[in-house]
Amino acid sequence: MLAIIAGKGELAKSICQSLCEKPLICTLDGNNPDGIEPEIIFRLETLGSFLDTLKLRGVTELCFCGAVVRPKIDITKIDHATLPLIPVLQRALLPGDDGALRALLSVFEQENITIRGAHEIARDLLPPSGVLTQTQPRKDLTLDLDSAREARRRMSRIDEGQACVVRGSDIIVCEDSRGTDKMLYELVSTNNSSAESRSSDLFFGVMDEINDALGTAADWLTGSDLHRLPPKRQAGILFKFPKLGQDRRVDLPTIGPRTIQYAAQAGIEGIVLEAQEVIVINRSSVITLCDQSNLFLLVRSMHSCECSL
Repeated sequence: MLAIIAGKGELAKSICQSLCEKPLICTLDGNNPDGIEPEIIFRLETLGSFLDTLKLRGVTELCFCGAVVRPKIDITKIDHATLPLIPVLQRALLPGDDGALRALLSVFEQENITIRGAHEIARDLLPPSGVLTQTQPRKDLTLDLDSAREARRRMSRIDEGQACVVRGSDIIVCEDSRGTDKMLYELVSTNNSSAESRSSDLFFGVMDEINDALGTAADWLTGSDLHRLPPKRQAGILFKFPKLGQDRRVDLPTIGPRTIQYAAQAGIEGIVLEAQEVIVINRSSVITLCDQSNLFLLVRSMHSCECSL
């Protein structure tokens, strides 16, 4: 039996829609997914009991999908079944994305539960290589690609981030543990002096209000608010990729319609995805939104004599 540990966003919903049999939906407390209701909500303090529940339910395969906010541990809530796992939980809460995930995965693997990547279950989540939009990229992206590779090496060394924005030979900004949307917000603030006095909460609040008022992302980009988009694409190119050496079974980088909204607002020229390494949710909507906001979407390999760390 397959269980899904669903994080925030729509990735878990997309995976469930591609399956013939309904999986067991679980979620870490405080990270409820969009569009589906979890059957089991657990905390890290009760991870041992959660493992026992999975075994009783006959779970043999587990898929992690969606964003998860790393929680704080309340030692007063650790149950008896979880006490032997405290050393693993301590490693899982150390800085670094991939190292923390590997520590957590080891707990399930020791119970003979196979970890499966979201892209292994729903293969159409990985887009084909090439330019997917009518909007075309510049003919020469050599300098941009070189800069993105260098940014990727830097982020891989510190085990943090899966995206960057570059412009030619310049690395404009790199993603940290706060995610791509926060990175793009800060780019908006940099490019627009009037935005410097606005808080992050205000920016995301405005975006959410637009979405609520107009319904879909397509409505927002094709409606009367189109004039809000920057007239010139000078912020650079957004690159999305897994870190070098990253465990591909979990935490593959993901984009969806909301990413396109933020990229357009930030004045991004286009988006480059690492081939067979980046999940795209609602691909048709993403491509439409890119074209409507004059963003290109290119899927290609970034490996060019790229060596390990």
